[in-house]
Amino acid sequence: MEARDILKRPVITERSSELMAEKKYTFEVDVRANKTEVKDAVEEIFGVKVEKVNIMNYKGKYKRVGKFGGYTNKRRKAIVKLTADSNEIEIF
Repeated sequence: MEARDILKRPVITERSSELMAEKKYTFEVDVRANKTEVKDAVEEIFGVKVEKVNIMNYKGKYKRVGKFGGYTNKRRKAIVKLTADSNEIEIF
């Protein structure tokens, strides 16, 4: 996979905005990507040094529309911590 395929989009919430002060950035990533692939993709795209990567998996929720039921897509979220001497990522 290429770096642009691994990182789907940044996750912008109140909590993720607070984490940006600690140089932690949240991204939605491909469900098949592992920690080293996410680290390499962030370093390649943004030109920063990554210290640590935490990954969380989210199962799809069961939803119904009338008599039909199904699951939403599963997701994978990564919180990337940058090194102290690294530049910040400009998301906005």
